[in-house]
Amino acid sequence: MKKQVVLNKIVENGVIAVIRGESLEMAIKTVDAVIKGGIKIIELTMTVPNPIDLIREITKKYKDNYEVVIGAGTVLDSETARACILEGSQFIVSPSVDIDTLKLCNKYKIAVMPGIMTVNDAIIALEYGVDIVKVFPANLYGPSVIKSFKGPLPQGEFMPTGGVSVENLHEWIEAGAVAVGTGGDLTKGAKYGDYKLIEETAKRFVDAYKNAKISPKEVGNKVVSNL
Repeated sequence: MKKQVVLNKIVENGVIAVIRGESLEMAIKTVDAVIKGGIKIIELTMTVPNPIDLIREITKKYKDNYEVVIGAGTVLDSETARACILEGSQFIVSPSVDIDTLKLCNKYKIAVMPGIMTVNDAIIALEYGVDIVKVFPANLYGPSVIKSFKGPLPQGEFMPTGGVSVENLHEWIEAGAVAVGTGGDLTKGAKYGDYKLIEETAKRFVDAYKNAKISPKEVGNKVVSNL
């Protein structure tokens, strides 16, 4: 899947499911429940046991589902990013700005979303061709930070991750976020083996995003609409 298609799907869907888990089996069941609930953009974090195996298995399982986009998260270096890409990751998410990772993703035309905490971080990310910047951890700021970032950087597209819930999702979108990432609030049912809860929560996130009345956004060189 081409980079521009991946970016457009992220914007169109609006919600990225951040998948963690205490075991490979738990992570796989969580992914299945999230997708069944309607969230199609999946970030498989490197904190899951045997994360490369997880990426390999999930990409193989959903390879014929064009609506599902699989990426890797908590990627700390370019070596890990390359390993994830070789196993089918279609986007890379990092908790911070690692220049070598940005260069590698640009080399292979893979969408990359580094985490930032300051305007300076955001500027560096934009200088290296990042299309969507991850605001992390977003719960330390609140939705108003998006407007603060877009003041000096109106050309930037920002995605908060950390502390995004069904209840506050609309606040982030109204503040100007192009998409959101959610983990704990979405997947908490996994701790109790309640995957039906995860599915139902995913549906609520999808509905919350659809109801947020998002204006058309421009990512890269193509205008897309989330409506």
